[in-house]
Amino acid sequence: MTIANWLTVLRIVLIPVFVSLLIYRELSWALGLFLLAVLTDILDGFVARRTRVTALGRFLDPLADKLLLVSAFIILPIISHIPVWVAVVVVSRDVIIALGYLILYLNWESTQIQVRPLGKLSTFMQSLCVAGTILGMLLSVAENYIQLLAYGVALITSVSAIDYILQGIYRANEMSGHKKEGAG
Repeated sequence: MTIANWLTVLRIVLIPVFVSLLIYRELSWALGLFLLAVLTDILDGFVARRTRVTALGRFLDPLADKLLLVSAFIILPIISHIPVWVAVVVVSRDVIIALGYLILYLNWESTQIQVRPLGKLSTFMQSLCVAGTILGMLLSVAENYIQLLAYGVALITSVSAIDYILQGIYRANEMSGHKKEGAG
């Protein structure tokens, strides 16, 4: 286990605490813990690139990100002004990506998923939305602000989902071509 992997494990361990803080509306603590989790994500990426990236890290890091954000988007519509449909968009994108990954793996034993720039933007905007929503609740900001932020996230997340779907189709077609070439 590398230091980067330990930071990722710490982020995963913080998720149930973060969710509990949100549910009990301990918003200052929830925001602080969320920002700590984001900081550990940045730090583990920095450390991994400077030392070594492991197979475990390649698996756990995106899993930790998704678990944190999906958890937040499941709870926030219950306690804030984020529309439920926005949470459905965020969760659906991750389910679609996971299913696409599974299809590629089961059919071609391909485990390579390229992180897409729109995927990074989507994750960044989702993190910004979570932090912004919690901060908005703390400061009693008008619900229009929170909803506008959520709509922007839904748009970027949807475009990112389409991008991943198209990339998955391209990858599947590419792998199908390799399979046919090897069969002849």
